[in-house]
Amino acid sequence: MSDDQKLFVPSQPLPAGRTGVLTPFEPGTRTLTAGTRIAPAFRALPVDIVLEKDVAVTLRDGVTIHVDLFRPTGTDPVPVIVAWSPYGKAQGTSPSVMGIFGMVGLDNSLVSGLEKFEGPDPAYWCAQGYAICNPDIRGVVDSGGDSVIWDRQEGRDCYDLIEWLAEQEWCSGKVAMSGTSYLAASQWFTAAEQPPHLAAINPWEGISDTYRDLVMRGGMPDTGFARQLQEGSFFGENQKEDIIAEAERHPLMDGLWENKIPQFERITVPAYVVASYSNTLHTAGTFRAWRRMASEDKWLRIHNSQEWPDYYDEGNREDLRRFFDHFLLGDDNGWEKTPRVRYSVLDLAGADRVAVPADQFPPADVISTRYYLDARTRTLNATAPTDEATVAYAVGGNPDAVSFLTRFAEETTLVGYPKAHLWVEAQGSDDMDLFVLVQKLDANGTPLQAFTTPNQSALAHDITERGASILRYKGSDGRLRVSLRHLDETLSTDEVPAHTFDRVEKLSPGEVVDIEIDLLPIGLAFHPGEQLRFIISGRHLLGTMMPGTREYTPANSGRHVIHTGGEHASYLQLPVQSA
Repeated sequence: MSDDQKLFVPSQPLPAGRTGVLTPFEPGTRTLTAGTRIAPAFRALPVDIVLEKDVAVTLRDGVTIHVDLFRPTGTDPVPVIVAWSPYGKAQGTSPSVMGIFGMVGLDNSLVSGLEKFEGPDPAYWCAQGYAICNPDIRGVVDSGGDSVIWDRQEGRDCYDLIEWLAEQEWCSGKVAMSGTSYLAASQWFTAAEQPPHLAAINPWEGISDTYRDLVMRGGMPDTGFARQLQEGSFFGENQKEDIIAEAERHPLMDGLWENKIPQFERITVPAYVVASYSNTLHTAGTFRAWRRMASEDKWLRIHNSQEWPDYYDEGNREDLRRFFDHFLLGDDNGWEKTPRVRYSVLDLAGADRVAVPADQFPPADVISTRYYLDARTRTLNATAPTDEATVAYAVGGNPDAVSFLTRFAEETTLVGYPKAHLWVEAQGSDDMDLFVLVQKLDANGTPLQAFTTPNQSALAHDITERGASILRYKGSDGRLRVSLRHLDETLSTDEVPAHTFDRVEKLSPGEVVDIEIDLLPIGLAFHPGEQLRFIISGRHLLGTMMPGTREYTPANSGRHVIHTGGEHASYLQLPVQSA
C-alpha cells in the first residue's frame, strides 16, 4: 500500500518568525468587537466577530486537530468556509506572512490579520454572513498525528472536519472551501472524497499532481521548492512526511505518487476555479484539474497577475461572494449567467485583455496550428522542410541553446495549450534533460516580459533576473527528461500530451527519438511585426520558482542534437485564435 511507502522525519516547533498574535494555545470563546485591530499594520474589523479558539475536532482515526472559528454574532445559522493548509492557523500576523505581502507589493492593511496565509479574511466574510474555519491540520502546531504533503489522507481528514462543522448549532449545514496554492490543492483532494455537506469549492491556483507538478516536473528531480515547502512548513510536535527522501527512493510514478493525485472524476461539487498562465508551480495543475473534474457547475477565470494580489483584490472577492451567495445562501443573483470561462490575453506591453468570455477553454474559435522547425534557417514555418537538417549545442557550452523564430504579419492571438513535438538525439550521453520556452519578442527582436505583482522595485528585478519565475512572466515553458518520454495513451490528447513516468527508456548511440513536451497554457497577443521565439536548451531557462530556492542542476553531458525536416519534421504546435 502507498501509505506504507511514506517516509517521515521529526517535526520542529513553530519558529518565532511564523508565530502570530493568536498562536498561543488558548481554548475558549471571545468576541472581537468592531473597530478592533489584531495588530497595528492590519485593517480594523468592520463588525463584531465571535472567535472560538483552539476547538478540538476528532478525526475518524482518533487523531485530534484544533481549529479556530470566526463567525458573525447573532443566532441565525450561517455557512462556513474552510481554509485547509499546513500553514499555522494563526500565522496571518506573523513576520513571515507580512514579509511575503511586502515582497509582492501588497499593503498589510488590505486584510485583518485573522486570515490564514493565502486564505479568506474573516473580517470580510463574517460581515457578509459567513463563518471561517482555520484548522491546524494533522501534525501541525498543536494538532495530533503525523503530517503529510498533498495527499488523499488530507481529503479524508477535511471530509471529517466538514461533517463536524455541518453539525454545529451555528452552522446552516452548508460548507465551502477557498484559498490559493496549498489551500487550493487541498480542495481537489477533499471534493474527491464527496463530503455530503460540501456545497462549493474555490481553488485559486494549486497543483493537482504532486509528482508531475512539485517534485518531478518533466521527470526531473527538481525538488528545490519541495524542500522549501517541507522544511519551511509543517511545524509540529510529531513527525512530517519526508517528500524529498520519497522522491529519491521513488523516482518513477508508483502507488506512493498515485495516492497524491486527486480522483478528478469524483469531483462533482460546484466549483469556481481561478488560474493564471504565469505560475510555474500551479498553472499546469490548475488547468489539469479544471479539465478533468466532473463538476457540471464549474467556472474558470484566468487572470493576468499573481495569485495573492488577485485573491485579495476587492472586485475579485465580490465576484467570489456572488458565487458563494448563490450556492451557499441560495441567492437568486444571476450567478448562473456568468460565462463558464473568462480568460485573459497578455500583451506584455501594458495592453492586456482580461475577463474575455467563452464557453470553454480553449475557446471554440482556436485552431491547433503546427509551426515546423527549420534547422537551416532557424525559423518556424507553416510547412515542414522537405530536406532533413540538424542543429546542436554542447551541454555547458556558450551558447547552450538553439532558437527558432517566426514573425507575425497580422494580428495573432494564442489562447490554449502549446506543445512541442521534437526529434532529438543525444551525442556522448544516453539521456537528455530538455527545457523549452515560447517567448514573445517585439518587432525589433527585444524579449518582452511582465511583472505579475505590484512590486516592480530594484529588488524585484534582482530576484526575478534568474529565478522567482512566479513573480515575472517570461513566456510559456515546458520540460522533459527524454528517457521518460513514454506517453500515457489514456490521458494524452492532441493538445496536451501526458507521460506515464513509469519506465526508463535510455537512448542508444545515434538513436533519434520523437518526444512530446507539454508547455504551460498560454494567452498571448502578437501585433503585426512582432515575433515568437522558440527556445530549446539543456539548461533551465526560467530558474527557480521562488527566491531563495535551490536551483536544479540538469543531468546533462555531451551534445544535444535537434532534427528537423523530412522524416524528422519537428514542430511547435500553437493554439491560434481565428480572426
